Amino acid sequence: MSPAQTAVVTGGAHGLGEAIVRRLHADGYRVAIADLDGTSAGALAEDLDGSAATARGYAVDVADRDALEGLLSGVLADFGEVHVLVNNAARTQAAPLLEITPDELDAVMKVNFHGTFHACQVFGAHLAAQGYGRIVNMASLAGQNGGTATGGHYASSKGAILSATKVFARELAPRGVTVNAVSPGPQDSPVVRSIVGEERLAEFARGIPVGRLGDPAFIAKMVALLASPDAASVTGACWDANGGLHLR
Repeated sequence: MSPAQTAVVTGGAHGLGEAIVRRLHADGYRVAIADLDGTSAGALAEDLDGSAATARGYAVDVADRDALEGLLSGVLADFGEVHVLVNNAARTQAAPLLEITPDELDAVMKVNFHGTFHACQVFGAHLAAQGYGRIVNMASLAGQNGGTATGGHYASSKGAILSATKVFARELAPRGVTVNAVSPGPQDSPVVRSIVGEERLAEFARGIPVGRLGDPAFIAKMVALLASPDAASVTGACWDANGGLHLR
């Protein structure tokens, strides 16, 4: 890939987002690591490239559209261009369905769905104007089957992301921008371990047809493939990696 492209990853400082950042950087991308935890985003960037030439951290609340506008401006000022957006930022919360409060629903939807939708608008307009771009939205098995270990508000937000992916894919396809989703099932990650509980993890994994949790590094490879220039014929798609929990 020459010259190097620039990728923006929201929620990129921890967990799956960090795995995606590390994969894209290893593949030769310059990476803009956007996260509510700006300190950790900066630390990851420093770990990847102490000179800040190929990795920079940005403190961003994706629930704030103005902050997303500022992120685009900042990345353009620092790197000169943007080619890829990975909407990974998410708020994960487990709660009994009938006990989810209006405030809890709003908080999850603002980050997960509103943040993804607004980022697709903000970055999608810029990518369309330049005639090229790749957007990858992180969906979830929960958005396809209603969820198993997560709350109904989380599952609903991820289902909305799947629909938004199709809407933006159809709108932006004629202008050289593809929009796709990756839908992981339960991953071997700190978030899943905290929700399921270490004492129940082995039993939980046995309930997955392949008998194991997913590997975040493999999800990152899926994202990198969809982000590549070679993925020009794939748009509006949702790539599943759920261990057989949802077949379609």
